[in-house]
Amino acid sequence: MRCRLGWILAVIAAVSCTACSGQSAKTGSRGSAVSSAVTEDAAVASIETTLSERGMVPMDGQMGSGQIPEELARIPKDYFEPASEKGTVERLEYQTYESMSYEDRTTQLTKTAYVYLPYGYSEEVQYNVLYLMHGGWSNETTYLGTPETPHELKNVLDHAIQDKSMAPVIVVCPTYNNTSREDSADYGLALRLTDQYHNELVNDLIPAVEGKYSTYAEGTSVQELKESRSHRAFAGFSMGSVTTWHTFQYCMDYFRYFLPSSGSLTSDGAYMEQLVTDAGYEPKDFFIYAMSGTEDFAYTSFSGQIQAMLHAPGGIFIEAANENEGNLAYRVQEGNAHDGNAAMQYIYNGLIWLWD
Repeated sequence: MRCRLGWILAVIAAVSCTACSGQSAKTGSRGSAVSSAVTEDAAVASIETTLSERGMVPMDGQMGSGQIPEELARIPKDYFEPASEKGTVERLEYQTYESMSYEDRTTQLTKTAYVYLPYGYSEEVQYNVLYLMHGGWSNETTYLGTPETPHELKNVLDHAIQDKSMAPVIVVCPTYNNTSREDSADYGLALRLTDQYHNELVNDLIPAVEGKYSTYAEGTSVQELKESRSHRAFAGFSMGSVTTWHTFQYCMDYFRYFLPSSGSLTSDGAYMEQLVTDAGYEPKDFFIYAMSGTEDFAYTSFSGQIQAMLHAPGGIFIEAANENEGNLAYRVQEGNAHDGNAAMQYIYNGLIWLWD
């Protein structure tokens, strides 16, 4: 069963609200359930001239080649069943600190993340990493499940990698829940926890993951993690999308790619531009792939944020379908609501584009 009906109904009923913090009008909530939730020389020269005028430069290497389609792809039905080449889900425990007093480091916590390793995972191969955050009324098991009871997203990942529509990737599902598994069910608390989560993310979770598994980080020092930012993405739906925007706010040193869906942070485009300039980055240094649905209660506010960013005075956010031409793509699925099936589609579309 792709979604737990009772859970979905409870979530939809509880999360249709917006909160404000500082300059930012924040909105988002409810998690996503998964089962229990891509010339001619003259043309090239013209593009390069345009990008130069806009503060962009052509990129090379593994970046800039993937083209985002105009329409979101649907997940093939057979992807929900087990694949013949199966990856694994592992439980990862790590030490962190109570979120609200994190800087004091007086209360240590042991937390759990679930990690997807692709079929044939090898320590001799370097893998890109997607950090995937759940929404409200959810936890670290929502997307991947557990090793004993994996959810359908694992099957989708297995099939897409097996069919070579997705690059082999490590997917990490953590939680912003703090001292209780029920924290994400408190809307106001969840908003504060998503704003605080970056401390745990960069200081504790990323080193724990990339110190154990084979990634592009040569080590877990701050410098080594920053040097590998092009091989790291953060994604989330609803309150997980709010966490994604906060990761953009605080952690651009560590992440190049951001995949928010149906959860906004602010209606102030100039504020979002200031986040980029304050962090010392330029338009060419990141890419945002945002997604939502026309029947989603968060669609209006989410679209409002995207449009505010694209029309902000500094011209930092540039709409494009690939990294060579800009840094923000927004795709909307007709008919999608605020539910686990929509969240799964957004995760799938993000991953079949990332590191293509």
